[in-house]
Amino acid sequence: MTVKRNPWPRRLAIPGIVLASAGALLGTSAPPGREHVPRAMNILLMGTDERDVISDAEKQRFHAGGQPCGCTDVLMLIHLSAHRDRVSVIGMPRDSSAQIPPYRQGAGGKERPSHPAKLNAAFQEGGQELAIRTVESMTGVNVDRFVQVDFRRFMDTVNEAGGVEVCTPRRLRDTATELDLPPGKHRLDGGRSLQYVRSRHVDSSADLGRIQRQQRFLVQAWRGLQARKLLGDPARALRLVRTLLGSGPQGFSVRELVQEAVALRGLPASATEFTTVPISGFAPASLGIGSALVWDGQKADALFAKVREDEPLVAEGENPRPTDPPTVLGSTVAVRGSAYACT
Repeated sequence: MTVKRNPWPRRLAIPGIVLASAGALLGTSAPPGREHVPRAMNILLMGTDERDVISDAEKQRFHAGGQPCGCTDVLMLIHLSAHRDRVSVIGMPRDSSAQIPPYRQGAGGKERPSHPAKLNAAFQEGGQELAIRTVESMTGVNVDRFVQVDFRRFMDTVNEAGGVEVCTPRRLRDTATELDLPPGKHRLDGGRSLQYVRSRHVDSSADLGRIQRQQRFLVQAWRGLQARKLLGDPARALRLVRTLLGSGPQGFSVRELVQEAVALRGLPASATEFTTVPISGFAPASLGIGSALVWDGQKADALFAKVREDEPLVAEGENPRPTDPPTVLGSTVAVRGSAYACT
């Protein structure tokens, strides 16, 4: 699998990006002969557990210490519909049982055959490309772009956006991250947001509950950007995207991600939809990969078929409600982002 490369150089002059963004904001038409052909896009969002990017003081303050595994704590498949009138987000538990495709260990290195592992180990073994190949092989969905976010990029991006307001009907307390939020609304800065999205010991739902809170966080972050009209200001949108992408390897150029964000800037929460890949049980001990979740093959295939066909996950006219906390086994219900929004 060859990861698609960006058509633009990674480092672009700021004025050029601002002009491009301004053009998109003002509805500038494409040049003759280069009209835009609607096409869906699939993005793999990877949140890594790198800790050396934040200071010792930040690790202590936000309880983000510990030994990193060099793997992905967060994996979400984000589907942008061809007409950019719908966004679908599917969470994939990091401890999912996976079959890592064969790969070569370094240039001229030995090829390692396909083998079982937890899904988050794909990044640890072979970086972005192997993580993408593994997700593609498990979902049958072609990944067009990826975004990799570490602790530093996440915290700085939240701060650049002015923080994110989250809400909870019940107390959220996690002994590992020291998250402690009473019922109600809370505006979180970058550090406290990191605690919120990392917490997985709030209740017995473990990573499934954490994925749901991460998706709630995405809904609220998007609503905050819209309320502040941040994506309507080319210069501010540029700063936000540059902060998110950082200086490491990414599947987007700054210009391309700004343009996608601008194209979606008016999308309401009701036009977004969220779910987690359905789980059928636990992997057998004979695999030797520890405690891992097994996807429900039939339901997962049906879910990803909708993504491949650019179809909505939630039927028109329906507005299902999420279970909080989510259950480990059984069908995972897809919900509209408006069901996750603070009221």
